[in-house]
Amino acid sequence: MRDRAPLPADPSLCPALPAAAVEAFDAGCAILGLGDLPAATRDAILGHLRLLLAWTAAVNLTAIRDPEAAVAGHLLDSLAAVPLLRSAGVRRFVDLGSGGGYPGLPLALALPAERALLVDSIAKKARFLEVAAEAAGVAGRVAVGALRAEALAADGRHRERWPAVTVRAVAALPELVELAFPLLAPGGILVAWKRTGGGAERDRAVPAIAALGGGSLAITPLPSGLAGLEGHVLVTIRKTGRTGSGWPRPPADRRRRPW
Repeated sequence: MRDRAPLPADPSLCPALPAAAVEAFDAGCAILGLGDLPAATRDAILGHLRLLLAWTAAVNLTAIRDPEAAVAGHLLDSLAAVPLLRSAGVRRFVDLGSGGGYPGLPLALALPAERALLVDSIAKKARFLEVAAEAAGVAGRVAVGALRAEALAADGRHRERWPAVTVRAVAALPELVELAFPLLAPGGILVAWKRTGGGAERDRAVPAIAALGGGSLAITPLPSGLAGLEGHVLVTIRKTGRTGSGWPRPPADRRRRPW
C-alpha cells in the first residue's frame, strides 16, 4: 500500500468514459426532464463518475465497475429525484450513507443545492467524498461528515434542522425513518430509493412514522425507458410533527427490537 501511486484528485486525469456511457447518460437525462443541465454541471457529474471508477481500481468504493452500468445504476438513479426535490422547493439536504457520493453529489450539482451534507462513517469513503466535492467545484456548499447518523442526530446544529434527507441502499424503510426523522424539521421530507414499491416493507414503516412524529408516505415510480432501473421507485415520507429525544435508538436496540 505504501508503494501505491497517489489516487487522482482531478477527473481530467482519469480514463475517459466510453462514448456509449456518455450517450446513455444524455438520453437518460432527457427522459428525466434534465436535458437542459448546464454544460459545467453535466461535466462535473460525469467527472465524479470518472473519479469514482479510477479510485475503485485501488480502493473498493463501488461494486459497479462497468461505466455504462454505473451511468444507469449511479447517475440516472440518483438524478431521478431532482424533479421531485425541485417541486418540493428543497435546496438543502443531508445524504445518509453517501458511499461513493450517490445520490448526494449529483443531486447537489443538478438541483443546484445551496447546502448539502454527505454523511458516511467509513473513513475512506468520506475522504473520497471530500476529494470529489473539491473536484466538482462545490466544496464550499457541499460538506462531508465522517460519522454515523446517530451522532449527527445528537448534534443540536443538525437535529430537526434539515428540510430533506436522502438515503439510497442503506437499510429497510422502518430503520431509515428512525435514522432520518430526528434530522428532519417538521414539514421536511425523507426521500428513499427502493427497487420495488415494497408493500410489506412500507407497512412496517407505518408504526415508525407514527412513533417519530407522524407523516404521510407516497411512492413515485421512476420514468419508463431507463434501462436497468425498471420497477425502481422513490419513497417520499413527509414528516408532520416533532421527534422525541429518545430517537434514534442505539444500533444494538434497533437490532433487538426492529419495527
